[in-house]
Amino acid sequence: MEKLIYLLWAEGTEPDQTRKVLLEECAPELIRRGAMKLSMNIDDSDSEVPPPLPPPAGEASLSAEISLWLECLDERGPFEQVLAAANARMAGYLVTESLYTDYGGNRHSGPRTWPDGERSPGLLTVTLLEQPARLTYEEWIERWHGTQSPVSERIQPRTRYVRNAVVRPLTEGAPPYKGIVDEAWPSAEHVTDPMLFYLAEGSEDRMKANVKTMLESVNAFLDMDHIRTATMSEYFLKS
Repeated sequence: MEKLIYLLWAEGTEPDQTRKVLLEECAPELIRRGAMKLSMNIDDSDSEVPPPLPPPAGEASLSAEISLWLECLDERGPFEQVLAAANARMAGYLVTESLYTDYGGNRHSGPRTWPDGERSPGLLTVTLLEQPARLTYEEWIERWHGTQSPVSERIQPRTRYVRNAVVRPLTEGAPPYKGIVDEAWPSAEHVTDPMLFYLAEGSEDRMKANVKTMLESVNAFLDMDHIRTATMSEYFLKS
């Protein structure tokens, strides 16, 4: 089984219209055509929260991330045709998934209890990563997986953390992303309030220390001006 991710930029379309098309039209057809697993993260009216790193002025923000599991990526053509109904610019990637933390895996949430098709509680952030030219791929992966993951797990209140390392792009003109990260949070406030986002527990000194730690870790494996982040609603459609 192989995991494919499709990123959508639906410029000029209302977010809730994109959600309606993806959930009511695309998802049932993708499942009917044989998707083994399917989830959709969508920038809709339930996730209207400023992301930690807004995109540059004039640049379209990510509208949706579709995670699709197939027996073989060679079968993807009919599934890409279904996603075309969203009328969005699309970039597809073959990825390897690392589920670093699932719901119930730490003190910030209990195990998942909601059914497929229902919006997950809280808020999701999707972050797109590029590998800096100053690092080899091996160095980049080691800093991402070996340092950044445990550091952020320790000082941030994530309820779920999925790392997707890009194997190769699947669509022409796909941006050169090497990593796609899904992070779930208990609430929108946990993303917008630095005291909550950095587990400062009311301490200004602790917040500053955790911000410093995070910036050092992120800067060690990424160029900040190439990071793209979007806030989204999470839907498991077939798990």
